[in-house]
Amino acid sequence: MFIAVDIGNTHTVIGTYKEEELKADVRISSTLQQTETEIRAQLLTMLTRKGIDTEKIDGVGISSVVPHLTDIYVSLSKKCFHQNPLIVSTDLNLGITIHYDDPKSVGADRLCNAIAGYTKYGGPLIIIDFGTATTFDVVASNGDYLGGIIAPGIETSAADLHKRTARLPKIDLQLPKSIIGTDTVSSMQTGILWGAVDAMTGMVHRIQSELQLIEAKKAIVIATGGFSKFVADHSQLIQHVETFLVLDGIRLIYDRVHGIGKKPV
Repeated sequence: MFIAVDIGNTHTVIGTYKEEELKADVRISSTLQQTETEIRAQLLTMLTRKGIDTEKIDGVGISSVVPHLTDIYVSLSKKCFHQNPLIVSTDLNLGITIHYDDPKSVGADRLCNAIAGYTKYGGPLIIIDFGTATTFDVVASNGDYLGGIIAPGIETSAADLHKRTARLPKIDLQLPKSIIGTDTVSSMQTGILWGAVDAMTGMVHRIQSELQLIEAKKAIVIATGGFSKFVADHSQLIQHVETFLVLDGIRLIYDRVHGIGKKPV
């Protein structure tokens, strides 16, 4: 079995694969204050509850945007699974051309999304990841990574609004019945959630408009990340929701580097 580890700024998502099938997934907080011992206990407990036999793990891949936690999970991979993990980076043969001024500055999760999205749907693509940040990644019809956009995430916006104001409360992120709020909480909920949906809509239209200058067909729009289903339920622009796109990308990159099966791109 293969383990894919997606270390994000807020959560770490871990998926176990049997060949191409995702068999189980667990989510752990990406708290920097946690020690390796604490993370190990939490990880092994969760894998046991999912019925995963750690002795059958024969490969580990890691995508990370948190260097400190990368070191911890590399150590855990060696101690718990007896595997030297593959770390996703532009130093690997990813099989794509990255059209970023500095390719090394593209987050590993964004590269995983691009490769997994292109493998599943071809291109051109617009991949929107609703995480700590909301990122838009644009993939050409030949699989090249063209670049993208980084915006504040939905939860980040809500937390920052509460943190930076004296009288605005911390709120649950759910839509009120009316677009016009009649109290502070519903006004904030409308502003944050519908604001995110409408901002996404406008951004996709802008990307499609620019992309049509170089592509013969309209880009497919994919959503991933924690709020992907919510936004997709309230927008006809999103054609596919892929909850575990980063994990799929980690597995595909691992297979490519190790010559397993068909090359992803």
